[in-house]
Amino acid sequence: MKDLKGIKGKYYIAKLIEEGEHEHQDFKFAISDARKIARSISAFANNDGGRLLVGVKDNGVIAGVRNEEDIYVIEQAAQMYCRPEQEIHVTAFKAEGGLTVFRVEIDRAQVRPVMVNESKGEWRAYYRVKDENIAAPQLMVRAWERAAQAEGMLISLSDAESRLLAMATEGGVTLETFMVETHISRATAEETVIRLHAMGMLDFTYDGHRFTLTATRED
Repeated sequence: MKDLKGIKGKYYIAKLIEEGEHEHQDFKFAISDARKIARSISAFANNDGGRLLVGVKDNGVIAGVRNEEDIYVIEQAAQMYCRPEQEIHVTAFKAEGGLTVFRVEIDRAQVRPVMVNESKGEWRAYYRVKDENIAAPQLMVRAWERAAQAEGMLISLSDAESRLLAMATEGGVTLETFMVETHISRATAEETVIRLHAMGMLDFTYDGHRFTLTATRED
């Protein structure tokens, strides 16, 4: 049984709430559906991580955690509804009015995709975009899967791969634009994207409307 008495965090929680919901933060008024929570965990884990503030309404009003059993639903979501299982970090804080708020931290997954077991037995990956959890595009999921299997891949670029990398370096390019510019089939274009992502040279970037292909920055 975790210590859920709560540590003092009135001003800390207020500061987090002021940020609103965004790419790395989501408010949860109540926990009733493990599968729904699993989608949030998947979305954060497939992005760069994030946190849930449980006991906070969508408008930022602190309602407090209504049931300490909520923590078990969250753990169930991470362990039973996510594949692979995800480790979460839960801390209870005493917020305004003495109400308890859970901060649930989700790390970026070491291996993507993190899939969610949906109601009909299908598995689906999610990705955090702004303040929403969206279903990850299938091409992105396939690229993650290939990257997870890639070990010691020899970097030898084909003409199509070199062309895509050059286009992606200039700015975000869509798969469709790449196909038109190079006169190749969708299947070949998708395989090119997947290979470059697996080699760590290409990534997916959301531009506010759609996912585009961008060259990976060298730090």
